[in-house]
Amino acid sequence: MNILIVGITGQMGQVLVKTIEDSNHTVAAGIGHSDENHIYNNFNNVTENIDVIIDFSSPDLLSPLLDFATTKKIPVVIATTGIDSMEEINKASKEIPIVYAGNYSLGINILEKLAETVSRALQNFDIEITETHHNKKKDAPSGTAHMLFDAVNNGRDNTLSANYGREGMAKRESNEVGIHALRGGTVVGTHTVSFFGEDEVLELTHTAYSKRIFAEGSLKAAEFIVTKTQGLYDVNDILEVNYNE
Repeated sequence: MNILIVGITGQMGQVLVKTIEDSNHTVAAGIGHSDENHIYNNFNNVTENIDVIIDFSSPDLLSPLLDFATTKKIPVVIATTGIDSMEEINKASKEIPIVYAGNYSLGINILEKLAETVSRALQNFDIEITETHHNKKKDAPSGTAHMLFDAVNNGRDNTLSANYGREGMAKRESNEVGIHALRGGTVVGTHTVSFFGEDEVLELTHTAYSKRIFAEGSLKAAEFIVTKTQGLYDVNDILEVNYNE
């Protein structure tokens, strides 16, 4: 595949470049802040033949990205977090194939399924979500924390409410889920879902030790989406995991 990387000069973009170089695919061009060949600051300047786009940039590039992709009929893998609305993505997916996920790690997506299962099984347990990332991460809470809240909320028939960074003097409500974001150092990413019962606590934790796991997941998504027609897909469509085994 010839791949266009949106956000190529960012940290994840550079990790993705190295991941693609170790594969049988090619970085055809990039969108970023650089004067290097084949790196542009405007989608209109891209003239290379592109098979698929992988986006590790920022939400403010979503509109021009989708305009470019729908005009050129190019599949897109969106790995950018902090996107507030799915409206543009849903609309574009009626014209092109799109994979969208808050996290492309295999382990995180298994954690999402486990969290929903435990939430459903332990109906009387209180739930809290904590995530920790490096000090350069801009969005908080992380897209993965939102994924995990949706998972435990599904397990409780959508009766839970999110409380971001709890503060004040109010007592904790039984249906609320505290979501807490920690930022510091060079932490790649740690997510914990805690279930608090009477005299016992169950915690599910995923720790990422390298950004490469996200790059490899997004590349696998690109390999999946490049053969599809229009539609919106998520990581569970890509991962070859049988949750019933």
